[in-house]
Amino acid sequence: MRALLWYCALFSPSFALWPQPQQFEHGSSTLWLSADVQLVHSSRTASTQPSGWLWTTVQRLIRPPPRGASSAGWVSISSERLLQSAFERWKHNVWTRGYVPRKFHPIGSQFEPTVDGAKCYIERIVIDEDPQYNLGYTEGQDISEAYTIEISEDGDTLIKIASPLGGLQALETFAQLFFAHSSQSAGSYTPYAPLSIRDGPVFEHRGLNLDISRNWISPEDVMRTIEAMAANKLNRLHLHASDAQSWPLEIPSLPDLALKGAYSHVQIWRTEDLEAVQRHGTYHGVQVFVEIDLPGHTTSIGNAYPSLVTAKDVPWPEYALQPPSGQLRLNSSEVPPFIQTLLDDLLSRTSRHSSLFHLGGDEINLNAYRLDPTVNSSSPQTLQPLVQKFMDHVISIATAHSLKVIMWEEMVLDWNLTLPQQDVIIQTWRGSDDDALGTILKKGYQTIFGSNAHWYLDCGHGYYVDPEPSKPDSPIKPPYLDHCSPYKNWRHMYAYDPVVDVPPNLRHLVIGGEVHLWGELTDSVNLDDQLWPRVAAAAEVMWSAPSKKPDESTTRRLADMRERLVMRGVRAGVVQMEWCLRYQGGCRL
Repeated sequence: MRALLWYCALFSPSFALWPQPQQFEHGSSTLWLSADVQLVHSSRTASTQPSGWLWTTVQRLIRPPPRGASSAGWVSISSERLLQSAFERWKHNVWTRGYVPRKFHPIGSQFEPTVDGAKCYIERIVIDEDPQYNLGYTEGQDISEAYTIEISEDGDTLIKIASPLGGLQALETFAQLFFAHSSQSAGSYTPYAPLSIRDGPVFEHRGLNLDISRNWISPEDVMRTIEAMAANKLNRLHLHASDAQSWPLEIPSLPDLALKGAYSHVQIWRTEDLEAVQRHGTYHGVQVFVEIDLPGHTTSIGNAYPSLVTAKDVPWPEYALQPPSGQLRLNSSEVPPFIQTLLDDLLSRTSRHSSLFHLGGDEINLNAYRLDPTVNSSSPQTLQPLVQKFMDHVISIATAHSLKVIMWEEMVLDWNLTLPQQDVIIQTWRGSDDDALGTILKKGYQTIFGSNAHWYLDCGHGYYVDPEPSKPDSPIKPPYLDHCSPYKNWRHMYAYDPVVDVPPNLRHLVIGGEVHLWGELTDSVNLDDQLWPRVAAAAEVMWSAPSKKPDESTTRRLADMRERLVMRGVRAGVVQMEWCLRYQGGCRL
């Protein structure tokens, strides 16, 4: 094989990987991918550990049943099966979804390797899994998603990982190394040999918050989104699954919730749909968890159980942030058993795939409780102990299912609740409160960032609310800006540094972030364009490191990722005008 190296094509590519690896060194020799490429998985754990070992190794990707619970129907996926599935996806993406990178080269230029003569081939990919590997990290650091890739000029390929999760991330990177050739019979090639990659994430929790309640987003849409997330090394999908407007989730023990709360009978997520989406996430290294927003944003519950909700069917501007108004009653004897039934049903199923549950807790309207016959007050002093009791109950149910709870920042900042720090993660979102993250961290809570001033994808599209004809002073007036304008373009999102003001002694409490897509003006038709490529910009902030500023190399790398997403069936928006990509340096100012 070494004698053939002289014939390998040489050229210098001008773009690379997304998210950017921690270390990436490469040459400019061409290697071709053998049509019969094989995966060899060597593991020091899979053959010797008991059936529950994957819970520890995969770091909360796949869960065993809680202690004392039945294992019937519980998720059980071996390391070998997980990696073989990822390898088959890799082959499919490289062989049938590869793209010819002509957009990145001047018109008429020769940018592809020649197909004549002898070729150097990658014929075997070895994945060496050993939990004892440190992969260049110091002792105590989480290396479950870390990996190294080494490819020699001969095509020898070795991937080292400490857990199957690292293998999933490595294979996503590996797919980006290859391009299709304009001569279809030529196959796929990488121009980067020899190469060495060492990589791993900066943040543990790298998520997307996707609203599936305000407009219809199908399970198939979410599965496609999961695949795009995995390509960008995002590992948490937060499904905002219920809100005031609709209740799309089937709850078998409370069938009327969806039958009367969903927009229609064809706009319901069945239990098997949610199971399929969570399992799809598991195979792609994305933990899918559900948010049931409580006690606010719950009007849709009242469609089936009107006695549980206050301030329903009243003019909304005084009693809710958006239509329709209605919140769970805080002091009703009917609400706690309803919550128990609801969450026992839902969480007994979702906990098979996820270690998290989001209980909401944002934007509680005080005025609504003046209409609540069990409260008759909008006083924060009266409501605070009732909110505390309500949240204590919800947290106790979630922890009984071995789940960690996420809740919005208001529960700490506005309501000053006392919460069990070991069981709770606080999610910040209000960009107007610049010290929200710091205040919560000083209280000792693990925290997730994602400011609406930087990472709200729905901003800048205009209001969903129309002007009231009888109100000449309606706030809905030209230029009809929404509450969080302007539009957050990908460069703005990429430049966001959420931890710039966090002191070093508190940074360990910042476990990661989420980018948000609220669904007032998003449905299945425009979902992809709303998400991509902007979510990819946030993904690199969370994987590689914040505080980087975008430049032309960033644009070209993101444009490359966009092309790959399009080839995978994702209708991602344009990153850059083609002329600028073809003529590097021509669009600077």
